[in-house]
Amino acid sequence: MQLFPRHTASVSIVLLALACSATVAFAAPSKAHPAAATGPALVTDKDKVSYAIGMQVGLNLAHNLQGVKGEVDPAIVLRAIGAVINGGTPQMSMTDAQTTLEGFGKRMQARQQAQAQAIGQKNVAEGAAFLAANAKKPGVKVTASGLQYMVEKEGTGPKPKATDNVKVNYTGQLLDGTTFDASAQHGGPAMMQLNGVIPGWTEGVQLMSVGSKYVFWIPAKLGYGDKGTPGGPIGPNATLKFEIELVSIGGGK
Repeated sequence: MQLFPRHTASVSIVLLALACSATVAFAAPSKAHPAAATGPALVTDKDKVSYAIGMQVGLNLAHNLQGVKGEVDPAIVLRAIGAVINGGTPQMSMTDAQTTLEGFGKRMQARQQAQAQAIGQKNVAEGAAFLAANAKKPGVKVTASGLQYMVEKEGTGPKPKATDNVKVNYTGQLLDGTTFDASAQHGGPAMMQLNGVIPGWTEGVQLMSVGSKYVFWIPAKLGYGDKGTPGGPIGPNATLKFEIELVSIGGGK
């Protein structure tokens, strides 16, 4: 995950993308993958090329149909692929196929939106309850915007402006304690421009002097809002916790 633009783009549903039209790197198999498929040995180059193309098609379909696999029958997919490749007559016209996929896409999009709305409502309630209780804890301060923070270590250096680049160590967590990102995962301190990140960061880091370490609790309105991050890990209306150490301003040591 990259620090920390606020995403507003909607998530489109990709229904069908066959790999034959583009070169796509093979993904690593899941640790929970089922037993390897069996069949006749792959002896000739034709056998191996055919199988490799099938793997590539399968990997792309598996990726693009995530979340809707229960709506698709792989045997029928293979039957349609075979009919097209072999020059046979498909059981559907291209017009009917396109209409079917468009309708399917609308149904799946409506399902996604309903699921996101339910998660968002749950996160709103949990976030509000957490912040109300957290604000009463010793050492926790609340700004006018609703940002909450606690000073773990107060530095003695200068404070940054919103237009400054800063170097920070950080850890980001969900309210359940799940770490979704950390500077240590990317090799060390991160550089960023404060007015290019989520509002909670822009406001909060400006409170810090170089050498400080603060804990921040960021309401959704100062984080990723009702969109969250497309595909996760931050859900809609999620309240976030960050531990931030301000190393320097402008990339200095």
